[in-house]
Amino acid sequence: MTARNLLVELRVEELPPKALKRLGEAFGHGLLASLKAQGLATGTSVLTTFATPRRLAAHVSHVLLAAPDKPVSHKLMPATVALDASGKPTPALIKKLATLGVDVAAEADVLSRLARRADGKAEALFLDAVQAGAPLAAGLQKALDETLARLPIPKVMQYQLADGWQSVSFVRPAHGIVALHGAEVVPVSALGLTAGRQTQGHRFEAAMDPVVLQDADHYARQLDEQGGVIAGFEARRAELLRQLHAAAAREGLKPIEDDALLDEVTALVEKPNVLTCRFEREYLAVPPECLILTMKANQKYFPLLDAESRLTERFLVVSNIRPADASRVVQGNERVVRPRLADAKFFFDQDRKRTLASRVPGLARVVYHGKLGTQGERVERVRQIARHIGELLGGERGGLALADLADEAATLAKADLLTDMVGEFPELQGIMGAYYARHDGHREAIAEAIEDHYKPRFAGDTLPRGEVGLALALADKLETLAGLFGIGQLPTGDKDPFGLRRHALGVIRMLIERDLPLAVPQLVALAFQAFPATHGQAQAEVQHFIVERLVGALREQGYSAQEVDAVVALRPERWGELPRRLAAVRAFAAMPESASLAAANKRVGNILRKSDGGDDAAAVQRPVDAALLLEPAERELHAALDAVVPRAERAFAAGDLAGSLRELAALKAPVDAFFDKVMVNAEDPALRRNRLALLAMLHHVMNRVADLSRLVT
Repeated sequence: MTARNLLVELRVEELPPKALKRLGEAFGHGLLASLKAQGLATGTSVLTTFATPRRLAAHVSHVLLAAPDKPVSHKLMPATVALDASGKPTPALIKKLATLGVDVAAEADVLSRLARRADGKAEALFLDAVQAGAPLAAGLQKALDETLARLPIPKVMQYQLADGWQSVSFVRPAHGIVALHGAEVVPVSALGLTAGRQTQGHRFEAAMDPVVLQDADHYARQLDEQGGVIAGFEARRAELLRQLHAAAAREGLKPIEDDALLDEVTALVEKPNVLTCRFEREYLAVPPECLILTMKANQKYFPLLDAESRLTERFLVVSNIRPADASRVVQGNERVVRPRLADAKFFFDQDRKRTLASRVPGLARVVYHGKLGTQGERVERVRQIARHIGELLGGERGGLALADLADEAATLAKADLLTDMVGEFPELQGIMGAYYARHDGHREAIAEAIEDHYKPRFAGDTLPRGEVGLALALADKLETLAGLFGIGQLPTGDKDPFGLRRHALGVIRMLIERDLPLAVPQLVALAFQAFPATHGQAQAEVQHFIVERLVGALREQGYSAQEVDAVVALRPERWGELPRRLAAVRAFAAMPESASLAAANKRVGNILRKSDGGDDAAAVQRPVDAALLLEPAERELHAALDAVVPRAERAFAAGDLAGSLRELAALKAPVDAFFDKVMVNAEDPALRRNRLALLAMLHHVMNRVADLSRLVT
């Protein structure tokens, strides 16, 4: 079979920039998967995707002109149904063969082509045949139809075709298709268009129009040289990044790092041209977060920072044209950004005319949730929770109790929602509150807490810097969890409109990474106490939800399900210990004695559970009576425990959790001997209870760090 490289391009009007990268990848991978499934592409085929604002394309190497024929076996029906008593085909078999294109009357040898094979307990008839491989034109048509139908289009639009009668639906109106197998056009069609070999380059920078493609392999080169377009998304992104750093270096500055902005601008241009602009220095008096956000979000500009990462008055714009004199482009962008910066300065100046404290009463007029009241009511709940957490953390900060500072920060934390700046840029909530708190003369700890109480906002985000911020951030997230769980607004599947999973993960990270002496059940109880008695009591559900997120987060860090289960099963109050417990369990699992000890621990746990609630229940609470240790094996185990327990407890108390588990290695031999030679459920009640007490002593020392029985698979 002839194998050549295949090129498919779909040319459209400007695609949504935030979806372009995903659309390009889906287009290429969809075509390749379908071609492979039909036998037209092989395991050696290599996919290269292209995506520009006006095209989606894919290059697939080693694509066959026709798929190879392949043997197929059609199961017909049970032999007893297919053939009558004399061995002749029944009407049912004749009808079945007809559906497969076999005429029994015309093909006398058809019965000889049927095979009897076992099918379960009975025999069935099978027709063995050779299925002709699909030709490329038909296979590519199928691949194209399937791929276009499955593209992750954010919003479909409907438009009329050139004939003025037919309508089609797609992400944007399509204007051309290219399909080349080597240098030959593949006759396929889609969206009312028929494939050819012509495409179009840049609207203003193309050297020729149309661009007539030589073959599949010259696509990217011809578009670049003749069409003025860098077709590959990653190639265009790399060129854009190179130009950004080169332009910044000429100014002795560096561009702001923002992968999402870089991807979006890459999707807006076909061949980037980076230019340097500037604005008036007076605007630098506005908080840099405001200026950066308005330049990035509204204008897609790249602000420039100095060596100390401070914002400067210079910024980079990415043009889609390359005029001989770029001054008009530069001046136009400077003129456009100036009103945006002026608005930001106006908002900042106006907001500072009122204090944050004066805005707090206005929160009572802002609805938070139909079933949870206003933002003012929410602030009161957060204040109560934050004060309690401050009391639990204890101590003074700068002469004031942490509880008082947390209360003050909670009172002011949501006030910036009523400012003009946050009204224009909701992303700045908390950040602007910190600026206004400093302007009002509040302590730095209060300003930091206001800014940090939303943290962590996303995976990998930083945590609040101080204890005031930690108390407030915990209170804010716990209030949200308790409030929404209480009214039944739980996440479902992949839907989590209120970000409850993110809130739970934030609580987990603060407890673990800051090693806070706070227990989750205690915190959840505090959160629900802040609500009226009529509020739904869902403490158990919230605790379970947080623990589920904890398990998932620990497993994402590389710990096995057994390791996490063993540690979490003990429900340790202080989650800051979890990383050390997990590391200790992993070290224990690597010991040669671990499997035997874990299995023994599981057996001990089962024995003790069976005694719980019966006449022997109190035995596990009693000390071991050495006089009742009759068997040598139980005396040896008792002696080993007397030696190991103090060492293990000292290591545990000193925080050497791995060392505490290492001490258990000395118990393997006596534990094995005990279960080989000693009958725990002795008929003598005194012996039985003493042996249960001995096992309880063993169980306690083995499960100080983790439930080791969970390591047994």
